[in-house]
Amino acid sequence: MRKEFLFIILSFIVATTINAQTKGNKVGYIDMEYILQNVPDYIEAKAQLEQKAQKWKQEIEDKKLEINKLTEALKAEKPLLTAELIEERETEIKFLESEKLDYQQKRFGPNGDLIILKSGLVKPIQDQVFTAVQDIAEAKKYDFIFDKSSHLTILFAAKRFDISDQVIRVLNRTEKREQLTKKQQKEEEAKENKEDELDENPVLAEREKALLDKKAAREKLVADKKAAQEEARKQYEEKRKQLLAEREAKKNGTVVAPAKTVTENTSTTGSTTEKTSTATEAKTTTTEEVKPNIQEERKKALEEKRKKILEEREATKKAAEEKRLKEIQEREALKKANEEKLKEKN
Repeated sequence: MRKEFLFIILSFIVATTINAQTKGNKVGYIDMEYILQNVPDYIEAKAQLEQKAQKWKQEIEDKKLEINKLTEALKAEKPLLTAELIEERETEIKFLESEKLDYQQKRFGPNGDLIILKSGLVKPIQDQVFTAVQDIAEAKKYDFIFDKSSHLTILFAAKRFDISDQVIRVLNRTEKREQLTKKQQKEEEAKENKEDELDENPVLAEREKALLDKKAAREKLVADKKAAQEEARKQYEEKRKQLLAEREAKKNGTVVAPAKTVTENTSTTGSTTEKTSTATEAKTTTTEEVKPNIQEERKKALEEKRKKILEEREATKKAAEEKRLKEIQEREALKKANEEKLKEKN
C-alpha cells in the first residue's frame, strides 16, 4: 500500500513537471547537503558539535572500562568472597551498566542531546536557504524548485537546473555587502548576475570559459614577449657599456697601466685568497672542535634518557610488587576471617 502511494505521488510529480516543461515553465532543484557544506557558519558549528560528541563518546567508553574492570576483579576474587559480598558487587555492576545505558540514551538517543543540537544547528541555515530560494524563484521566474537531498526520489536531474551555487551566493551576499562600499556592491551584483546567467546557460558558460582561456593565453604570450625584450635590452646595454669603457681606455690609457692594474688585482686577489684560505682553515678547525661536543651532548642525553627509562621501569615493577603483596595480604586476611567464621559456626 505504501509503495503504491509513493508511486502515485512520484507519477503526479513527473506528470506535473512534464506538463510544466511543455508550457514553458521553469523548473530547478537544490542540493541541501551541498549548500550546508559550503556555509562557513554551519561548518564551524558542526566542528564544535563533533567535539562535544567525541567527548560524550569518551565518557561512555570510560564507564565501559570501569564496568569491565569491576567485572574482571569479581571473577578473580569470587572464590574468596562470601555470597553477600558477591551479590553486593554484582548489584553495583548492574547499577553502573544501567547508568551507562541511560547516559548513552540521553546523549545519542532518538530524542538525545546530539539530535536536538543538530536540529538547532540546521534549522537557522534551512530558514536562510528557503528565503534565498524564494528570492531566486521570484527573481528568475521559477515555477518549481525541488530539494535533491530530501526523501523525494529524483531519478535524473540535469546540472543546468541546479541552482545550489546561486543559493550559496545569496547566503554569502549579505555578509559581503556589510563590508563593501556602494560602488563595490554594484560591481559584486553585476558579477553575481553574470555568474547566475552562466549557471543557467551551459553553452554560454562554455563560450565564456573559452574566451577566458584565450585571454589567459594572450596575456601569457605578451608577458613572455615583454620578458624577452627586457632581457635583450639588458644585454644590449651591458655590451654598449663595455664598448664605451674599452674606447675610453684606448683613448686615455696605455698598455702598461692595464697590466699594472692586472698585477695589482692579482696581488690583491692573492692576498684575498690567502685571507679566505685562512678563514676557511679557522672555520674547519672550529667545526672539527664543535663536532665532538655535539656527539658528547647527544651521548649524554641518550644516557640520561636510558637511566630515566630504567628508573621508570623499576618504579613500575616496585609498584606492581607492592600491589601484589597487598592483594595477597588481603586474601590471607579474608581467608582467615572466613576460617574463623566457619569455626564459630562449628
